[in-house]
Amino acid sequence: MKLVVAIIKPFKLDEVREAVSILGVTGMTVTEVKGFGRQKGQTEIYRGAEYTTNMVPKLKVEVACAADLSARVVEAIQAAAHTGSIGDGKIFVLELGQAVRIRTGEIDGQAL
Repeated sequence: MKLVVAIIKPFKLDEVREAVSILGVTGMTVTEVKGFGRQKGQTEIYRGAEYTTNMVPKLKVEVACAADLSARVVEAIQAAAHTGSIGDGKIFVLELGQAVRIRTGEIDGQAL
């Protein structure tokens, strides 16, 4: 099993969700996060005053999937989240040691 973690632009969430759903992914976790990379922050206007923040709002999308499906999940997320501009995000793939469905006690592949 693999855990695919993607940091994406917030407005790309619906496209990413649809892209992984087509592959048969039945769930994902989405968290609002802030961070910076090459963008080095952004300028915003609040109550008429312009200010610069060094943290850019993003979404962290986590998808647990079978190891043989992970490459296709990565490709789908990359295609759906791509805008071609700086700050599109990153995708990380991690080994997932164990998964347990709390309600039924199912483990690993059955729990996904």
